[in-house]
This record gives sequence, structure tokens and C-alpha cells, in this order.
Amino acid sequence: MTAPVQTLRLAGAREAADLTAFLGRLIHYDRAAAVRMQAGGGALAVFGRPPSFEVLAIRTARLAEPVELDVTVSAGELLESVEGSRLAVPTAVTGPPWTGVLPPRGGWREVPGLPAPDRLRGAVAAAVAEFRARDAALPAAHRSSAERDRIGREIWSRPLGDTGLPLRAVHAAWSLGFLRPTPDDAPRPALLAAGGWLRLRTPFGSVAVRRAGLGTLNVTPV
Repeated sequence: MTAPVQTLRLAGAREAADLTAFLGRLIHYDRAAAVRMQAGGGALAVFGRPPSFEVLAIRTARLAEPVELDVTVSAGELLESVEGSRLAVPTAVTGPPWTGVLPPRGGWREVPGLPAPDRLRGAVAAAVAEFRARDAALPAAHRSSAERDRIGREIWSRPLGDTGLPLRAVHAAWSLGFLRPTPDDAPRPALLAAGGWLRLRTPFGSVAVRRAGLGTLNVTPV
């Protein structure tokens, strides 16, 4: 007999709205996206990997009651299951390789040198503008996907100042809505490190990347 579908209750409507917005953005980049859900105690973490950036994106939500859960599911089915502050956990799927390689849960330390949020957004805007200018300047004979990918890899692999964080991680945070403006009293974004991972944490979600990179990326600006 098939086990009943588990239902989770989020702490409130705001938690549900933020989670659905995150899932919607993931599906925008990959309609067949999978996410790994981990719940422990009163918190839920949802991990995704938008293919346009080749980073791990993490959205957390508070739960109304403690739950233990670790499962990989379809992002689209999870989005469709959200009703009010409740969501039904979809049937598990065989996840892509990245779902087995997640950042550590603890041991994070803050890394100094992260620019202010407006400068982070400015760095992304400048990089996108450079990509578009260089793409537009390509002679017709060289206007190919391979050449555009080469330009993109050069731009998005650049580190952000002295932090070691690649610009593609900041671009991902901006595109996923993690770098939107916040009230002056809200927590500021922070750069954290643990083992071979770097993590850009904001009040709206986090982006994590291994220092050695997570593979080849699609570099077309969005």
C-alpha cells in the first residue's frame, strides 16, 4: 500500500509566498527542475540548482510544527501543492547528481570584504552590460554560441573583489530575488565559508558555490 502523502504546515502566509516565489523562479529557468527538501525541527530548507548559473540556491521557511524530512521532489509539483500555508510533499523522484552534494549544515564563518547590497547589484548590472556590449561587437562570422559562452565564462567567473566569490553567484542571487532592497534595520547580506564552500546569505535566501566551481554554466544574461 502506498504511504499517505505528508503535509507540511508553514508558519504563515509570508513563508508560503516566499517559497512559492522561489519555486516559480526555479521553474522559469528549468521547467523540469527538481528540489531537495530537508526539514529538521521547526525549519524547512529547499535546495535548487538553476542551470543558467550553476550554483545551489537555498530558500528556508519556518514550520508551524517540528518535522523530520529529507526528500527530492519535482519543483513544479511542489509549487502546485501549496495551498495557503500548507503544502503536500510530492512523490519522491530520482534526483540529479547535485542533490547528493549539498553544503555543510554547520561550521560556517563570516568572510570579510562583501560589498554593500547596492554595490552587489551594481556589479551584476555592469557585468550584464559588458556581456551585451561585447556580444553586440562580435563580427557576424564569429557570432556563435561557443563564442558567446566563452565571453560569458570570462565575465561570470571573475571573483567579486578579494572575496573569491564568482560573479555568477551574485548574478544568481539577484535573478532569484535574493538581493532586492530591504529596510534599513533588516539583516545585511553576508558572505560565509565552510570547507570548500562559499555562501552568499541574504534575508531572502542563499546562494552557495564550491570554490572549485560546479561545472560548465550557461552564460546568457537574464
